[in-house]
Amino acid sequence: MSTLLAEIREHDDAFEFLNWPGDFDLDRSDHLEDVHLASGAPLQGFAGDGAGGTYFFCGEGGEERPIVYADSEGSAGLVAIGVPELLKLLLVVPWWRGCPSLNPDESHAASAEYLRDLPDLFDRRDRAAVALGLELPSESAVLEQLRRTATRGCEDYTLIFTPEGTRYEPLFQL
Repeated sequence: MSTLLAEIREHDDAFEFLNWPGDFDLDRSDHLEDVHLASGAPLQGFAGDGAGGTYFFCGEGGEERPIVYADSEGSAGLVAIGVPELLKLLLVVPWWRGCPSLNPDESHAASAEYLRDLPDLFDRRDRAAVALGLELPSESAVLEQLRRTATRGCEDYTLIFTPEGTRYEPLFQL
């Protein structure tokens, strides 16, 4: 059975959109720092972004596992429960990192900047979603889902900088 992560590589529309503007690189899964989860659950890097951030699977299992994102500046947080939820975030709100409070006004301002540079963004996004067999929710629904996910079980998904035993800062200002 094919996984969604494998399907991304099979579909140029999805692969290209997720690389940019999604800033999601399946070829970069190593985090620059030695980290672990406060809960002690396994942590597995599986993708990164151009600024040195890393997406991690938490716990045991497959693509249904919770996903923590850590940036290169010492902030981290739970961003999705499973790959389908993560892909909807990256497809619908690729500018999510520019929305630290996860409010619609932040998102609209960030989207306007992206649309100036990528006027065909929505067409490209829709082709990527079709290629992956995903139905996309609205921007507000994605932001609300991210808010619910980010505040869920925060302690279990707290990232620790292993050499110093210090916690990463929260990714969002909620």
